[in-house]
Amino acid sequence: MDLKNIRGKYTTKDFDIKDLDSNPFKQFEVWFNNAIEEKLLEPNAFSLATCGKDMMPSIRTVLLKIFDEKGFVFFTNYDSKKSKQISENDQAAALFTWLALERQVKIEGKVERISKTESLKYFLSRPKGSQLGAWVSRQSEVISSRALLEQKFDEMKRKFLNKEIPFPSFWGGYIIKPIRIEFWQGGEDRLHDRFLYEKDDKGDWSIKRLAP
Repeated sequence: MDLKNIRGKYTTKDFDIKDLDSNPFKQFEVWFNNAIEEKLLEPNAFSLATCGKDMMPSIRTVLLKIFDEKGFVFFTNYDSKKSKQISENDQAAALFTWLALERQVKIEGKVERISKTESLKYFLSRPKGSQLGAWVSRQSEVISSRALLEQKFDEMKRKFLNKEIPFPSFWGGYIIKPIRIEFWQGGEDRLHDRFLYEKDDKGDWSIKRLAP
């Protein structure tokens, strides 16, 4: 299949460093709110790249659930492939792609588990179906059929009918603590605008323009 004629045209003009907040988390919040205002599908979805000791990278889409100046939080099964890779190599990258706004945000940093208290707080805020799903899915394991998965879900649903669903010890949150955050804005003739925030040893952020 020849794809050379599939081309998008970027239209943004005059995006400069003066348009950025000096704090990358505040700048992320501005762009994230823009994505919500534009009613983009799953604006909190991002690609998470991890790599274990075998040096084979792996990438998947996860959902951002919390962010502040400490970092970016997602939740998963601690026995999943991503969790095993993080235990072997705590460095990861995340990519938010909001192409309808001609924007991307790339984040690089270290990943660590959040506290059990924080994970429990989020777990209790989830719909009951999602709470049950955390128990049923042994994430990344091979299963024989979807029917088996649905059977286990029904069993758990009956077991906890009219009961509080307990918090699973094998499930919880991770936080990406960034050392680099790049904001990408599409531009005409592929002259995109890229701005890189980098954190120094003192915890201060600098901003540099990158060539497209």
